[in-house]
Amino acid sequence: MQRYAELLTGVGRVRSFDYPYMQRPARKAPDKLDALIAAHREELTRLRAESEASDRLLLAGKSMGGRVGCHLALEAPVSGCICFGYPLRGQNGKLRDQVLLDLRVPVLFIQGTRDALCDLQELEAVRGRMTTRSELYVVESGDHSLEATKTSLKARGVTQAQVEQEILNAVRRFCASLVA
Repeated sequence: MQRYAELLTGVGRVRSFDYPYMQRPARKAPDKLDALIAAHREELTRLRAESEASDRLLLAGKSMGGRVGCHLALEAPVSGCICFGYPLRGQNGKLRDQVLLDLRVPVLFIQGTRDALCDLQELEAVRGRMTTRSELYVVESGDHSLEATKTSLKARGVTQAQVEQEILNAVRRFCASLVA
């Protein structure tokens, strides 16, 4: 996500943070969802204190960070969510769609075609049941980290940097649509 945080500075002010479990020396597994949401809420509160009243705030995150951002968007006034590699299925195979069905702010999903945690057909079915506006940007041959295969990049005559630029363009379009 650090790479995308860097890229997103071209769209607007970006603030990244680590969840508390990531800062512990012997971290093993993420904290429970309630603790993750609380940490995200605290960071959003700090950001709001530093922001102008007119600032549009979007919650963006990679994988679990995007999912937790969607949970926070259920309670916090934000303009939208951007999910880089949304983990629609957990490691245990459980479908994580309820938060998406409950969302009331626009959301942009950026998903790779090879993402083992988010089957695109399944995501499309969930999006069809969502009541809020959702958009999907697909990264051809992208994995959960949105990295395309070298074979695919070569066949298309593009670089990973160009793929990332197209992702950034999709984010720009999404953000611009929130103003219109």
